[in-house]
Amino acid sequence: MYAVTFKESARRELYALPAKTIVRITTVIDRLAANPRPRGVLKLKGTGETLWRIRVGDYRIVYAIEDSVLVVNVRRIGDRKDVYE
Repeated sequence: MYAVTFKESARRELYALPAKTIVRITTVIDRLAANPRPRGVLKLKGTGETLWRIRVGDYRIVYAIEDSVLVVNVRRIGDRKDVYE
């Protein structure tokens, strides 16, 4: 199992969302602990580091995977039109 950590700004982005959306997103994040590369995940291109994203409706979760220490670090959570900026 991977440990899931949050960048502080990602935690603030999560708690600024509507309550029903928070439940949906936290469910997906909890599943990332067991499988950080589930079906539907995409590797982001054009970033200085290796980042991954997964869809949750109109929202996206952007995260990094550190396989050597078994950590999934959530970097951004937001609406699909804003999260990649």
